[in-house]
Amino acid sequence: MSQFFNVGKIVNTHGIRGELKVLPLTDFPEERFAKGSKLVIETGEGQLPVTVESARLHKNMYVVRLNDFTNINEVEKYKGMMLKVSSEYQTELSEDEFYFHQIVGCEVVTDEGEALGTIKEILTPGANDVWVVKANKGKEILLPYIDDVILHVDVVNQKVTVHLMEGLV
Repeated sequence: MSQFFNVGKIVNTHGIRGELKVLPLTDFPEERFAKGSKLVIETGEGQLPVTVESARLHKNMYVVRLNDFTNINEVEKYKGMMLKVSSEYQTELSEDEFYFHQIVGCEVVTDEGEALGTIKEILTPGANDVWVVKANKGKEILLPYIDDVILHVDVVNQKVTVHLMEGLV
């Protein structure tokens, strides 16, 4: 059974010819919204498979035309819904790259062997991502995703080894 992952949020229609304004929620928008890309719209009744006919970047949004939709009236009902990709269409990543869903839930241990907790979410505030750790004791720990802090990520065993620099905890 395939898992599905968000790649964009349909925020509005664009024009009268059935195009949609999509806020990208992916690191690979050029690939996700490429002609022929197979996606699904998560509707209240289930999943509607769609294929991208064309897409272009416009003011930090993608204007996407889907096959078989030619009129604003056919697509208006999808405003606010999510566009998703099946795990089978996800890109293979290089060794030091990860999908968010692979990181969330990983156990975090220090380079000295102390168990800190589990990664609960990933924030993307700007220069680098921040991994939020639900601590075993005390407050949440915010770990910047930089080489000095995140030493090793073992996706298979769901374990992340970190170095706690002064001031992080």
